[in-house]
Amino acid sequence: MALLDGKTAVVTGAASGFGRSISRTFARNGADVIVADIRTDPREGGRPTHELIREETDQHAYHVDCDVTSADDLAVAVEAADELGGIDIMVNNAGLFRTEEFLEVTEAEYDQMMDVNVKGVFFGAQAAAREMVERGDGTIINMSSAAGYSGASGFPTYCTSKGAVRLLTYALADRFGPEGIRVNSINPGFAETQMMAESGLGNGIRGRIQDQVLRRMTPQRRYAETQEIANVALFLASDLSSFVNGESILVDGGLTNTG
Repeated sequence: MALLDGKTAVVTGAASGFGRSISRTFARNGADVIVADIRTDPREGGRPTHELIREETDQHAYHVDCDVTSADDLAVAVEAADELGGIDIMVNNAGLFRTEEFLEVTEAEYDQMMDVNVKGVFFGAQAAAREMVERGDGTIINMSSAAGYSGASGFPTYCTSKGAVRLLTYALADRFGPEGIRVNSINPGFAETQMMAESGLGNGIRGRIQDQVLRRMTPQRRYAETQEIANVALFLASDLSSFVNGESILVDGGLTNTG
């Protein structure tokens, strides 16, 4: 039996990167998937996620246009799962990353990242929890980051946002545990994603040196593959983690605890 047979998942930011891998992994393990994203085409190229799932599996998959800075859009994405039996799994994955100099960050840049990375997770979890409370079970997975554990001068707004997501996860686990709903976060380190490539990290001589240093600082001497993040999401979404709640799982190759 597949780990997610009969389940329906809503994954934000699922057109690309982590969300794309998570959605495909869930589908391969028996889940129907709502691909909730403001875009349809993957950053890395290729077929849209929902079309790829239909080709690769026997599962249902639909794209819903979703701007996670809009609570209304998030509610619509969750409601879309009703046609597939109702939401069982919510993955608040959509996010922004960029390198920046703290003294040069504008209010607009700060607001944009906080709106996507924090507001999007907050109201995505709220929309899902409202449905899950009525059903009496469910699991919410929030995408935080290793940067939610330790500060880094090169991306202070990102650290701020991901620290907020990690603590929000703990608060929601406390709130909804008695309702049969588990809430956990995944905290990736640096990963091989198109968003990371487009962030500025690794660009130019200084960036390439920084990139090499980060790889050397990671005990496994490399960045994560998106599938490695998806594997952890599968664990948290399935009954294999039935007594895991209010947990933040670092998936950073050992960087945070040894660097």
